Amino acid sequence: MDKLEKVIGLAVSILLITTLFSGCIDSGDDEILNIYHAGSLSVPFEELEKKFEEEYDGIDVRREPDGSVATVRKVTDQDRKPDVVGVADHSLIPDMMYEKDKANWTVRFARNRMVLAYTDFSSHKNEIGKENWYTVLDGEDVTYGFSDPNEDPCGYRSQMVILLAEDHHDEHIYDDLIGDHTDIKKEGYNITVPEDLGVRSNEITVRSKETDLLGILESGNIDYLFIYQSVAEQHDLDFVKLPEQIDLSSVEYADTYGKVTLTRHTGERSVGKPIVYGITISKTVQNKDAAVKFIRFLLDETGQEVMSRNGQPPIDPPKADNRQKMPNDLKDMVEEDQGGGK
Repeated sequence: MDKLEKVIGLAVSILLITTLFSGCIDSGDDEILNIYHAGSLSVPFEELEKKFEEEYDGIDVRREPDGSVATVRKVTDQDRKPDVVGVADHSLIPDMMYEKDKANWTVRFARNRMVLAYTDFSSHKNEIGKENWYTVLDGEDVTYGFSDPNEDPCGYRSQMVILLAEDHHDEHIYDDLIGDHTDIKKEGYNITVPEDLGVRSNEITVRSKETDLLGILESGNIDYLFIYQSVAEQHDLDFVKLPEQIDLSSVEYADTYGKVTLTRHTGERSVGKPIVYGITISKTVQNKDAAVKFIRFLLDETGQEVMSRNGQPPIDPPKADNRQKMPNDLKDMVEEDQGGGK
C-alpha cells in the first residue's frame, strides 16, 4: 500500500504541476492589444473593449488613457510602443506623429462639443445660461476648472472657447477669466501658454486632463468645468450648452473657429476647428492584426452605436487622410478626406 500510495501521490503531483503550467501557458497565449487614447474616450472604449474581447476571444485589450497631447508624446518623445492611438483632436496625429515617422494615416471618426458642466453644489446654478455664463464665472467666490492646455485638447479648446466668446459677447472676457489670473496670455486671436501656467487665483483649478477634474467638480470643490458634452452626459452632469459660434461643434462655423490659434510651451501650435476625434495604428505596432480588427470594430455598426450612445456622434462614413497607406482591410471602411478634416 505504501508503494501504491507513493505512485498515486506522484501521479497527482505531476497532474497538478501540469495543470498549473498549462494554465500559465493559456493565460499567456492571449494576444495583447495596447491602445493609448484620450481621456474623453475612456467610457466608450471601455464598453468597446468588453464587446471586442467577447467577439475576439484570445485578444487582451489594454488601454492607457491620458490627455491627447501627452498620449502622442508617449510615442514621439518617450519611444513607447502602442498598437493603436486615439486622440480627441485628429490633427495631433499628422502634426506630431507623422513628423517623427510614428504614423502615416489618420481616420476621423467622431465629433463632440464644449460645454460648461456643473452640479447641484454649484453657485448660481439656477441663474447661469448660454448668454451670461461668463459673467457668472467672473462673479465673486465662483470657481471653475479646465485641463492643462499644454497636455490636453480639452484644455486648449477651453481657452479657444473663452477667446471666441469675446466676439460673441464681450471683448474683455478672456482677461477677466484667464489673463488676469494666470500667465496664459492672448494677443488678438493668438493665445500663448507657458510651461508653468502661473495660476495665481483660488478661483481656477487645472489638471492634466479633463477627466481628472470630474471628482473635483462632483465633490463641490469647484462650481463649473469646461468639458466635452459627451463626458458631462456620461457622468450625469448638468451643463450649459454654449452658442455654436464658440463651442467648436459646427462645420458651419469652422472659419470663425479658425481665427483662434494657441501655441503651447513646446512651440506646437493648434488652430481652432470643429472637434473631431482621430485614430491610427502606430508604426510601433506590435500586433497589427488585432489593431486592424479593433479599428474595424470601432468603425462598424457596433462601434458607431457605442460612440453615438455615449454622446460622441460618429462621422458617417469615417474620413481618412492618406487612405492609400492604410491596411487593406480598413480601406473599405473609410472615405478619403477632401475637406481638411472639417
